[in-house]
Amino acid sequence: MKPRTLSIIAGVSYLIIFFAAIFANFFVLESILKDPLHAIQQNHMMVRFGILAFMVTVGFDVVVAWALYELYKTHPLSNLSAYFRMMHAAIMGVAIFALPVALEYNNGQEILKQVEIFNIIWLIGLFFFGIHLILLGKIIGKPKIIAFFLIIAGIMYMIDTAAHFMLPDYEVYGSIFLALVAIPGIIGEMSFAIWLLVKGGKENHEQRVKE
Repeated sequence: MKPRTLSIIAGVSYLIIFFAAIFANFFVLESILKDPLHAIQQNHMMVRFGILAFMVTVGFDVVVAWALYELYKTHPLSNLSAYFRMMHAAIMGVAIFALPVALEYNNGQEILKQVEIFNIIWLIGLFFFGIHLILLGKIIGKPKIIAFFLIIAGIMYMIDTAAHFMLPDYEVYGSIFLALVAIPGIIGEMSFAIWLLVKGGKENHEQRVKE
């Protein structure tokens, strides 16, 4: 497959992941955390769509891992980077199992317990996702600013996960950690997605034409 095609596939997949994750996290999970019984009993279809959205993110995570591997397979770190992203996708897939179970409960505490299980497993997956981003930043090299933000985001993902498990009073600093993860993460990944759609793969193609 042509590098340009692979780049577009990766870019489109990134955007699908981005929008599906926004819906699942900020509309579905937040509604459950705010009022678990109302969300499960009165808005159960929205919760089901949220679960589906999480499944979509896992599916397209695998697509991104494959497309990026194919695009940069000549780089010695490409295999390792793809493995860590696949590891993240697998762990995320396991985490999702906790959410359909929540639909069976009519007790707010039990519902929140399932969401907590989902979040804990997801956090573990994000640690490995952080390693993937660090490797990805080193792999792409250019544009340097995008590579820089990917590496910083990866480091922040790892630090945030470690902080969740190491700091007994993590909630006190939660908003700070969220900002430290979200800002470089959104800038780095969204910029990379746009770069993939606009320019990714063209340099490889031009080099082949010259050869």
